[in-house]
Amino acid sequence: MKIYIDGKLYDKEHAMVSVFDHGLLYGDGVFEGIRIYNGKIFRLKEHLDRLYASAKAIMLDIGMSETEMGRAVTDTVSANDKKDGYIRLVVTRGVGDLGVSPATCKKSSVIIIVGDIQLYPKEFYQKGIPIITSSVRRISPDQFDTRIKSLNYLNNVLAKLEAARSGCQEAVMLNKDGYVAECTGDNIFVVKNGTLLTPAPSDSTLEGITRGTVLSIAMRLNIPAREARLTTYDLYTADECFLTGTGAEIIPVSSVDGREIGNVSKRPVIDSIRREFAQEVI
Repeated sequence: MKIYIDGKLYDKEHAMVSVFDHGLLYGDGVFEGIRIYNGKIFRLKEHLDRLYASAKAIMLDIGMSETEMGRAVTDTVSANDKKDGYIRLVVTRGVGDLGVSPATCKKSSVIIIVGDIQLYPKEFYQKGIPIITSSVRRISPDQFDTRIKSLNYLNNVLAKLEAARSGCQEAVMLNKDGYVAECTGDNIFVVKNGTLLTPAPSDSTLEGITRGTVLSIAMRLNIPAREARLTTYDLYTADECFLTGTGAEIIPVSSVDGREIGNVSKRPVIDSIRREFAQEVI
C-alpha cells in the first residue's frame, strides 16, 4: 500500500504524521471518502467540490488547486493499482504548537489513503439492517454547520457506540428539535405511498454524494422524491427505508427500534434504485 502525504508516496509502515498536527490534536481538518469502481473514481469532482467548500468554511487553505488535488488522488490510485476500493482524502490544519489557535500552523497537510472498506456484513444488503434511534443528538446548525465534513466525528462515534451496545450496526440521530437528521455515517431515506423522502440539510443533514446520486436516479425513474422533515413516526410507519453513503452504498433497513419496516421480500423502490445505481458505477 502506497500512501500520499504532502506530495510524496510512502509505504504503509512508514506513513506518519506529527503528533503536533492539529488534525490529531483538535480534529482541525476536513476529509472525504471516495469509491473506486472498476478502475474509475466515482464522483471525484463532486467530492472535491465538497472538500474545498468545507475547507473554505473553516478558513483552511489547502495549498493546492482542485485540479492539482484531483491529479494527486488519481496518481495515488494508480500507484496502488486499485480497480475497486475506497479512498480516504484528509486535509489537516497541519503542524502547530500546543493550543487551540491555528495561527502556529504554517502549512496544511494532505493525506490520501487508498484501501478497502466494508461497513456492514454482506448479508445485510439482502435482508436489511436493524437500526435504533440514538439518544445522542446531532449537532445543530446554530452550533456547527454539519454540511462541513470535518475530522471531528466524536458526536457520531458516541451514537455508534450506543448502537453497538444495543446489538445494532447503526443508529439514527435526531436533531435538537427531535427531527430525523441522519445516521452516524449515512444518510437515510424512507418510502411512503411511492414517494421518496429524506431529511433536508437544514435538519443537520450532510449533503451526501450518494444521497444526491439517489435523488438524481429517482428523478430519472419518475419516482416522486423530496426533502422533508421526518420524525421517528415516519421511520416506524415507512413502506421502505434505506441508508446511503460512500462506504455503505445503498443498504435497506429491516427495523427501527424493534419495529419491522415494510416487507423484507418486497422493496420495489429500493430494488429499482439499486439496479440503476449499479449501472452508474460500471
